[in-house]
Amino acid sequence: MYFQGIIIAVSTFLIIGLFHPIVIKTEYHFGTKPWWIFLICGIACIAAALFVENVLFSSLLGVFGASSLWSIGELFEQKKRVEKGWFPRKPKSSG
Repeated sequence: MYFQGIIIAVSTFLIIGLFHPIVIKTEYHFGTKPWWIFLICGIACIAAALFVENVLFSSLLGVFGASSLWSIGELFEQKKRVEKGWFPRKPKSSG
């Protein structure tokens, strides 16, 4: 039996699920300023996937990279969701 496809599928599901709270927490604490971190991480992972011979690890790097790039758009969408009141806004610190 070959489990590589199942491992990739489950890992993809988990990676995408991991990025959802990361985007929410990033926008809450830092706003949209760190979008470039997602860009660098995404490009680096996708580039690395081109040089990894192992199909499992190359696939996971590609999925992680694509999820990082997708998160840039989600970060700005999250800002809109906060503005609509769908998610809490970080209170301004006094002092």
